[in-house]
Amino acid sequence: MDYGKFRFDKIKKEKESRKKQQTAETKQIQLSIVIGDNDFNTKLNHAVNFLKGGDKVRVVVKFKGRQIQHKARGYEVLERFIAGCAEFGGCDKPPAEEGRNISVLISPNKPEQKKAKAEPKQKKENKNKEETENGKDQNA
Repeated sequence: MDYGKFRFDKIKKEKESRKKQQTAETKQIQLSIVIGDNDFNTKLNHAVNFLKGGDKVRVVVKFKGRQIQHKARGYEVLERFIAGCAEFGGCDKPPAEEGRNISVLISPNKPEQKKAKAEPKQKKENKNKEETENGKDQNA
């Protein structure tokens, strides 16, 4: 075998394997303890869209000035946000304090996505079976 051809095939296989890999980006959403309801819902909808797309979401509650004295309110906002995203993703670790911020990483629920992708294939297979059975009945 020619070495050039071998090298070409090897590079081609590596490119194919990279195409099949799924890379999940990490999107970040920043909140404050004095966030309004509509702003909160908007950011929650953005996070849900990111999770549906398969991306991870890092939610950060930032404290400004003397707000750092009310860490409990920051945890409340974060817990409310996690509860809103619970259908589409969950957090692996509890919220962590990082200086003047509290953050948590929310990962998408993968089993639901696989089930959703598997269902259309089963429907297509069932349709094909029905069509072939109907075609055999009509020909007979």
